[in-house]
Formats: sequence, C-alpha cells, structure tokens
Amino acid sequence: MLATMAGAGVDTSQAAKAIREMEQDPGYLAALKMRELRDKLASSMANLQRLWEQDPLYDHVEKRSRVSRDEFMARYVRGCRPVVLTDVAADWPAMRRWSPQDLKQRFGHLEVQIQGERSGNLRYEADKLKHQRQVNLGEFVDRVLAMGRSNDEYLTANNELLRRPEFAPLLEDIGSLPAVCDRDRLADLSSFWFGPEGTVTPLHHDTLMLFHTQVVGRKRWRFVSPLQTPLLYNHFQVYSDVNLDAVDLRRHPDFAGVKVLDVVVEPGETMFLPLGWWHQVSSLDVSLSFSYSNLDLPNQYTYANPNITNW
Repeated sequence: MLATMAGAGVDTSQAAKAIREMEQDPGYLAALKMRELRDKLASSMANLQRLWEQDPLYDHVEKRSRVSRDEFMARYVRGCRPVVLTDVAADWPAMRRWSPQDLKQRFGHLEVQIQGERSGNLRYEADKLKHQRQVNLGEFVDRVLAMGRSNDEYLTANNELLRRPEFAPLLEDIGSLPAVCDRDRLADLSSFWFGPEGTVTPLHHDTLMLFHTQVVGRKRWRFVSPLQTPLLYNHFQVYSDVNLDAVDLRRHPDFAGVKVLDVVVEPGETMFLPLGWWHQVSSLDVSLSFSYSNLDLPNQYTYANPNITNW
C-alpha cells in the first residue's frame, strides 16, 4: 500500500502515517474480527469438501434409472448430490411431440416474454429484468432456427408461460414424474425453456431443489459444490463472477482450488439439481426443456445473499 501511494505521488512519510492511523481505526479493527469469523466458516466448509472429494467417484455425475424414493431421498436429496435420471420421461407425450415446428404450429400466434439483447451485457442474468422483451412466438421460433449459435435471445423460466391457460396443452404433454414430486402442484411450479444452440445460463445457485428434463437437444451442466462458495466470488445475490467458459485466475485466483463436475444431459434425461449446488448450463443444440420444483418435501430455503454492486 505504501508503494502504491508513493507511486501515485503521495509523500512517503505522509503515506506511512496514514497507514498507521488506518490500522488503528475502529472500523478497520472490527473488519479484521469479522474476517476471522468468515475464515473459520470458510475453513470448516473446505474441510467438509475435502471429505466429499475423498469419494473416488466424486467428480462423476451419475446417470441412473429405476431409483426408488427411499434411495433417492438418502443418496441425492439428503446426500446433496446431482444425478441424471434416464427413465423419468419415457412415457411423456412431449418426447414424441415437442419440436420447434410443433411449438410454432400450436402456439405461434401468441405473444411470449423472452430475454433479448443479452450478448452485449456480461451481467445479462443478474440484469434479466432489463432484457425482457415481448415477441410473437412464431416469429421467435423462426429466428431461433435461423440464427445458429447464439446467446442473444432465450425463452427462459422467467417467462411464466405455463401459468397462462393458452399454454395448458404443454402441461398435458408431461407424463410420469419422479416419485418425490406432487403432481397437483406441477402447473404452479414448472417452467418451459426454448432457445438456440449457444445459450448460457451463467454460474449461479438456486434457492430450492428442482428437476430439469431435456426434451429436444442437449445441455451441458457444470456443477460446483455449495461447500466451495467462499472460492466463487459471490458478491451479488446468487451469482458468481466466474465464467466457467473463460476462467481468469488473475482476477479469480481462489478458483484454482475449485473442483468442477461436468455432464451432458441428452434428450429424455432429467437432471436433479440438489440444494445449493452452483451450476452453469449451456445449450449444445436448439433446445426445448421443462423444469419443475414441485417436490413433496420441504423445498423452501432462505439464503443471506450479498448485494454488493461496486466490488
């Protein structure tokens, strides 16, 4: 600090005096105490993470079928592990019917809300309200099919499309659900996603558990344990400053110690997102998918999120 101040033209003796005074400032001394408390919490989480990583299959996201409710609860809900279920959507009419063309044919006359003009803003997800656009769905389907690889436009969960009676036929295309789901709450706790190859949902964590079924196209899911939160530069709400597609260890040196899990979810497969896991999701093809959080077990959790906008 002394060298920096001197390099900026501050007299060396004055700079040294200012530093000594700062080190005795009550606010600075209180911050040091708070850092000690924070470091204890971070070290406890790091030790638990070391235990998790001793599992030789820690970095492998399982793909399973015929998982009983009891095993699912023990291994994946309470065990807090992501898993891909390969048989959930086997009887879904959506698997035989859904396509961009079908979407246009049945609902192309309707207006929907999308996120638009995302590629010019690195904080497009945190600023999602600024990117809301109303578009004709038929025209949007045509654009998606013509645009190739792009992250500029995406019909995401924020559209609340499935709460509209005009889109009720989409819910009729959903068949069996995982054993831990409450069918009666599906309409209120589900979301529809549609976009081109190349859409990215940046690294973040949700505040509940959910399932995400891939109907058309593939998505790449990358996960980071909630126990590694102190290494993820989470300065604002539920978002990390780290981009897994372009990790910059000069800006984010702590990320060097982070273990990333990686899996591609194929059409007909269902990702289970356990509580608190950080994830970044990329569409590898034109994609239609369906997510739902209607678990028949406690799924309301509170996080003390930071709200620092000037880090």
